[in-house]
Amino acid sequence: MSSLVLMALFLCFVLGLFAILPRRRRSGVYKAAKSSPTSPPYKAYTKAEVALHNSRNDCWIIIKEKVYDVTSYVEEHPGGDAILTHAGDDSTEGFFG
Repeated sequence: MSSLVLMALFLCFVLGLFAILPRRRRSGVYKAAKSSPTSPPYKAYTKAEVALHNSRNDCWIIIKEKVYDVTSYVEEHPGGDAILTHAGDDSTEGFFG
């Protein structure tokens, strides 16, 4: 009986961890791994690099000087293909209206 109680407590502990640990976003700013204390916390992309990602299957946008990979969101976008208008380019104005 006590092993059943211990098993139930362990299961509650593990499930509790899943509830409080942050979830990874599907889209958003992707940070490069910090290799040393002097390295920048974010990977920098040139506008030319972002411009290569301009299709439905590989869609990056820039909003307020941050790069977002929105490929997984293209099909869910409430404006339909409007998100592809600025794929691979600056979408700040379109995002904020």
